[in-house]
Amino acid sequence: MSRRHGPRHRLYLQIYFALVVTLAVFAAIANGLWRLTEESSRPRQPALFLTDLPAAAIPAPGAPSRVQQRALDRLAARLGGRVSLFAADARLVAASGPALPAPPRPAGRDVQRYRDGRRQVWARRLPDGRWLAVQPRPAGRPHWGPIGVLVLIALAAYPAVRRITRRLERLQASVEALGAGDLRARVPVEGRDEVAQLAESFNRAATRIEALVTAHKTLLANASHELRSPLARLRVAIELLHTHIPAAQRVEVERNIAELDALIEEILLASRLDTTPEHGSVEPVDLLGLVAEEAARRDLSVTGTPVQVSGETRLLRRLIRNLLDNAQRYGRAPIDIAVTRVNEDAALTVCDRGPGIPVSERERIFEPFYRLPGQREGDGGSGLGLAIVRQIARRHGGEALCEARPDGGTCFRVTLPAATPAGGGPLEAPAEPRR
Repeated sequence: MSRRHGPRHRLYLQIYFALVVTLAVFAAIANGLWRLTEESSRPRQPALFLTDLPAAAIPAPGAPSRVQQRALDRLAARLGGRVSLFAADARLVAASGPALPAPPRPAGRDVQRYRDGRRQVWARRLPDGRWLAVQPRPAGRPHWGPIGVLVLIALAAYPAVRRITRRLERLQASVEALGAGDLRARVPVEGRDEVAQLAESFNRAATRIEALVTAHKTLLANASHELRSPLARLRVAIELLHTHIPAAQRVEVERNIAELDALIEEILLASRLDTTPEHGSVEPVDLLGLVAEEAARRDLSVTGTPVQVSGETRLLRRLIRNLLDNAQRYGRAPIDIAVTRVNEDAALTVCDRGPGIPVSERERIFEPFYRLPGQREGDGGSGLGLAIVRQIARRHGGEALCEARPDGGTCFRVTLPAATPAGGGPLEAPAEPRR
C-alpha cells in the first residue's frame, strides 16, 4: 500500500541532522569531562599559597620534630606534592616525602623558584628565618585522551547511521531475492524519506513483474495444452484419409505432427518447472540404474559406480533422456556415458565425438530455443531439451555444464547432491558396464 500522506523526510537532512546532533552531544559531554578533569588535575600555585600561608601553620623552631613532621604532612596534603622545611643555615629540619634540595637563598628575596631535576620547586622564607620548600604534583592529564574521543564519537554515531543504512540493506536483500527468481519478494516501507519512496517503487515494480511473468507462463501453458486437441484430430483425420494420401506425404505429415507433439510436451514441462518450483514426490533414486535403463533403450552402455540421489524419478529420467537424445542427434559415436561420485555429489557425464561446441556457445545452448550456427530447424530437435536438463538439475540442487572433450567432441556433465544410504556410507562399489 502506498504511503504518500504527510511530508517526506529527506534522507540527506536525516544524515545531516544526525551528524549535527551527534557532534553536539559529543561536545557537551567532552566539555563536561574536560571541566571535571581540569578541576581535579589543575596544578596548585605554591607561590600564592606560600604568600598567604598563616604563620600558625608552621610550628616554632623549638617544637619537637614529630610536631613539625605532622604539620608538614598536613601542608603537603593541602598544597599537593612534596614539602621540606630548612633551617636558616640550609639544614634540613623535616620533610613530607623525599627531601627537596635546599633553596639557593639569594640576598633580598623571600620567595625563590628553582629546579630539582626537571621539576620546579618553590621556596619561601619564614619570619623566623627558616625556609619552606614545596614541589607541586604534576598536573594530571585526561585519561580518556584522543582514543577516548574517537571511541565516544563512534559509539554516539553508530546507532544513528545504523538506523538509516539498515533499511537500505533490507532493500538490497529484496532486490537480490527478486533477481534470483523470487517474484514474491517485497520490502517493508518504513519512514517517509527517499528510502521509503524507493521501497514503494520497488514493490510496485515487483508486483508488475510478477503479474507479467505469471500471465506469460499461464498463457504459454494453456496455449500448449489447447494445441493437443487439434493435433489429436489431425491424427484421426490422417488415419481416415491414409488411403487417399501418398505414402511419402503421409509419413512426412506424421513426422511433422510427432515433432509438433514433442515440442508441445517440452513447452508444457518447461512451464510446469517454472510455475511449480517446489518438489513433488521425492525419493531415493539409484542414478546408475536409471541411466542404464535409458541407455539400454538406445543400445548404449554405461560405466561408473552406484550412487543414490534424492529427487523425482520422472524428472530425472527426463533429464537423462534429453541428454542421450542430444548426443545421438548432434554428436557422433561412440557415446560414452559414466556415473561417478565426486566428493558429496553424483556426476553424470555424456560424451560424444561430434564437432564440438565453441567456448562462446557453451552457456547459450542451455537457453530455450537456441540453436548453434548451422543447425537446421527440421532436425527433429525442439530447442528446449538442454534448457530442461538445466532446469531439472537446478531444481534438484545441482548444475548442468557443457565441457570440451580432451580428444575431440563434447561432454555434458550434470552434478546432483548425493544421498547417503541409511545403512552407512555412500555406495561406491565399482560396477560393470551396463547395457
